[in-house]
Amino acid sequence: MLLVCIALFCSNIILIQGKIDYIRKSINELDKNVTDFEKYHIKYGTSGSDHPCKRICQGETPPMFCGYQFKIENYHTLSKACYDCPFNVKDCFRKDCVPGDGTKRGIVTINRQIPGSAIEVCHNDIVVVDLQNKMTSEATTIHWHGQHQIATPYMDGVPFITQCPILPHNTFRYMFQATEVGTHFYHSHIGMQRVDGAFGPLIVRVPDEENPHKHHYDFDLSEHVMVIIDWNSELGIEMFLAHHHNDGTNKSPTILINGLGRFKTFYGRANKPIYTPPARFKVKQGYRYRFRVINAGFLNCPVEMTIDNHSINLISSDGSDIIITPATSLVTFAGERFDFILNADQVNDLYWIRFKGNLDCGEKFTKAFQVAVLQYDLHDDLTDDDRLLNKFPRGQVTFENAHVDGLQINPVNIGTEGNDQVVVMPYLESIRPVDESLKEIADFQFYIAYDFYNVSHTEFYKSPYYAFFDVKNPRQKVRTPQFNHISMEIPSFPLLSQREEIADDMFCNNDTIQNKNCLEEYCTCAHGIKVPIGAVVEIVIIDEGLSYDANHPIHLHGYSFYVVAMERLGTSTTVAEVKEKDAKGLIRRNLDNPPLKDTVTVPDGGYTVVRFRANNPGYWLFHCHLEFHSEIGMAMVVQVGEKNEILPVPHNFPKCGDYSLDPMEGMHWS
Repeated sequence: MLLVCIALFCSNIILIQGKIDYIRKSINELDKNVTDFEKYHIKYGTSGSDHPCKRICQGETPPMFCGYQFKIENYHTLSKACYDCPFNVKDCFRKDCVPGDGTKRGIVTINRQIPGSAIEVCHNDIVVVDLQNKMTSEATTIHWHGQHQIATPYMDGVPFITQCPILPHNTFRYMFQATEVGTHFYHSHIGMQRVDGAFGPLIVRVPDEENPHKHHYDFDLSEHVMVIIDWNSELGIEMFLAHHHNDGTNKSPTILINGLGRFKTFYGRANKPIYTPPARFKVKQGYRYRFRVINAGFLNCPVEMTIDNHSINLISSDGSDIIITPATSLVTFAGERFDFILNADQVNDLYWIRFKGNLDCGEKFTKAFQVAVLQYDLHDDLTDDDRLLNKFPRGQVTFENAHVDGLQINPVNIGTEGNDQVVVMPYLESIRPVDESLKEIADFQFYIAYDFYNVSHTEFYKSPYYAFFDVKNPRQKVRTPQFNHISMEIPSFPLLSQREEIADDMFCNNDTIQNKNCLEEYCTCAHGIKVPIGAVVEIVIIDEGLSYDANHPIHLHGYSFYVVAMERLGTSTTVAEVKEKDAKGLIRRNLDNPPLKDTVTVPDGGYTVVRFRANNPGYWLFHCHLEFHSEIGMAMVVQVGEKNEILPVPHNFPKCGDYSLDPMEGMHWS
């Protein structure tokens, strides 16, 4: 048996190395053959619509070298670039105008847009982004959410895991092959920059003959990408600090769709309410359209979407194709992406697209909602629609009527114990052939439990002055979200590129942490687990459900995983209860055709089980995709392979770390 396992692992490693070598050769050849890189760049400030890589993908053609210039900077909504927006609605679409929801506030943008410039390429194109940090005082990085960075782990964009932060006035070149097909997005991976607008779509298409759903729709247009984010009236760092150091809220009052939304009310000459414009999506009657939905959200605000008089046909999740699944509504959690087909088979008219917030922006709290407009072609010339910018569908949308009854995909806090009115993730059927990840028993199994705990996080509480239990105002007692009662302590240097500095005892987990009662004391360390290359890994993620009614979308870098099980057991549960249930054979795993995802939620008081094969060596972040949670340590690192099995560090790759040497050492004073 041991010899079989060794043979299997060696075979896996050979296949993995072959794929890595192929990608590295492709990148090196393209880099060598491009002598005038500037001709592949889009001009600063363009949306990407005129980029040569945005094309009809053809089989048997070599990949293109797709260059982009990104400038990330501090900016402001309704700036001078907006002229008379929203009173003259056309002004809201001027260059560099970011209307937002009508509230004037500081933001962080990429190329002065929210969302940032779109990247649209074909499968296996080489994406090169020169990211120029023009912010006044913040470092930054960009994570390419959904791209596995096979052969390019140094491009994953996680500060102090894969690279050093990019300092103000510095430029960093990201370069990777678009190996993962489908709907993805990029976003800043530092602090609250994603919260404030630093994100954008990343779409990877395939030739028609490789697209299993091509015959089900007529058009796949850039204009039909929807990027959702929950939104506030102030900078994210202000909200974060007010919540964790004082009694400020962590609930979003509204939602934006493609950087647009109706919230702040203005009044014109006739004293009628005026709003900044909502997003519009144009269709022609009789055609079928592929829509791509990206949830870039950052707080506990799952968003339900419905389209008046229309159903949706789901065809993909997180870039992986599934058997077509019809539904009335779709719920998206932060970090998730879904593709669906809309059949424009209704009367030529305007229809509301309704977005309703749940949980922290739901009924009990802010009642956040938003609208967009589905606009049928009402003219002979579809572009002649300026006058329609002030016309909207009949009826008013409110939080109360934003919900539409019917079959719902990806419901909040429901697993496979649910009813016939919902479709939960393990019930989506993947088109991809079954692989070794779905064998009966995984090689390694990890239990990762989480919740909010009554411990004194050392950044926000100081014993004996104002420890957690000493704080009298309940609104100032913020519990700490953790994996297995441990907060991730970010190292001072990047694990991947400076792994020679990793001490033997640097990492810890709940099996190795010593001399602490983490149930009562605050525990922090470089939280991580390690698996060999080629192993099949199963992670049982458990939401204990002890505090708050929350959902945590969990994202794994470097991989997609199969979602094989999901169930809510009650208002709360424990690791022991889930283990006992599993030992009795009561956890039903879908090992036949489960969906592949890279971001998934866990029902409150329940569990989600995921599987993947560890075929991409490196240090990969596994974390909650709610920004306030990951920022204070709800994360861990999955190390795949030994140090010497990970790809060598690129030549001249930037280094960083602590500067704690004696400043006088080596100095000579005259």
